[in-house]
Amino acid sequence: MSTDSLTPSAPPDGLPPDLHIDTLAVRVAVPRSQWGEHSEALYLTSCFVQPDAETSARRFAMQGEGYTYTRTSNPSVTSFERRLAALEGAENAIATASGMSAILLMGMGLLKSGDHVICSQSMFGSTIKLFGSDFAKFGVQTTFVSQTDVAEWRAAVRPNTRLLFAETPTNPLTEVCDIAALASIAHDAGALLAVDNVFATPVLQKPLALGADLVIHSGTKFLDGQGRVMAGAICGPRQYIDQVFAPLIRSAGMVLSPFNAWVVQKGMETLGIRVKAQSANALQLAQWLERHPAVERVVYPGLPSHPQHALAMAQQSDIGGSVIAFAVRADSPEQARVRAFHVVDSCRVCSIATNLGDVKTLISHPASTSHGRLSEAQRQAAGVTQGLLRLSVGLEHVPDIQADLARGLDSLGEARNP
Repeated sequence: MSTDSLTPSAPPDGLPPDLHIDTLAVRVAVPRSQWGEHSEALYLTSCFVQPDAETSARRFAMQGEGYTYTRTSNPSVTSFERRLAALEGAENAIATASGMSAILLMGMGLLKSGDHVICSQSMFGSTIKLFGSDFAKFGVQTTFVSQTDVAEWRAAVRPNTRLLFAETPTNPLTEVCDIAALASIAHDAGALLAVDNVFATPVLQKPLALGADLVIHSGTKFLDGQGRVMAGAICGPRQYIDQVFAPLIRSAGMVLSPFNAWVVQKGMETLGIRVKAQSANALQLAQWLERHPAVERVVYPGLPSHPQHALAMAQQSDIGGSVIAFAVRADSPEQARVRAFHVVDSCRVCSIATNLGDVKTLISHPASTSHGRLSEAQRQAAGVTQGLLRLSVGLEHVPDIQADLARGLDSLGEARNP
């Protein structure tokens, strides 16, 4: 959120403090216009008329309240930012065009040539590519470490370390990191900890309360929940949101469109009930997949078999989320790919798509999609094998999804090499 928009420290519209997250998800927004609309207004405008030249000058200098140009701020975008900040327990938030643009904005705002970043090796493929290749061209050094090994994070710290960055759970293997432990390492080194909270959402997990400094979101996923638009955001203290990221986004322009902001804000009104219902469905499916003879392993934080199950239940409000990773049985990587493709192609209900957080269940093959641009060594380090499939569980009737997956799993003997 840029500093020339309205940024009260108390909840707007006279809301009392200490409201439940479900109430905040419905009620936090900019004040109603003079027309008293009940549903938040959509401000489709590129610029705003100024009352006089002096006021215009102050606003463009970011010295007064009010709006000037939508690349700087817009009431619909501000509503989304306020709502997300309230859910995360953050002082402020700034919206971006996508989740990856939020990560780009964070890196551009915090890092310079010669700085060092420690990043989980199990993160989303585009995040690994951004830090490992793209930022490297500008002199930013990145060390990739085990998501779950706190000792590796600590050993990777250098005098020039400025940022630790993790997503928890990870995409796609749902590995969970100890946020409080990583925050301690970062702060001891004079660095910041940023956490990608896309999989858990603030409904299940609040990284800032566990010691993180910044929270990254792809609003494209659960916040929207309908697979309609692209959106992203950074949540955190005003000193970073207002003083570091807001001036930069004003120049760089990776802003969220008012329409997309409005769509995601309306999606957030049902975030709590969706995430909890989808997580309940995911737990049933994960338990069923664990029993299926064609499945080699299932990775889901809500299962006792998950390596970080206890930590996940402590950090995620005893709920495992709605993303499952599972691998089909195979004798070789080549056979594993063929068998995984067979399961995907046999689906008639699940959508073959790489988004997640949708009310519709989606299935994907990470090694050829979300992590397809990585080298085989990078994929292996992240645990993304050719037999691995990712399931983002929606709101369909669980037996229908079971039957859809069983169609492929039960007929794996029919899968043939191309």
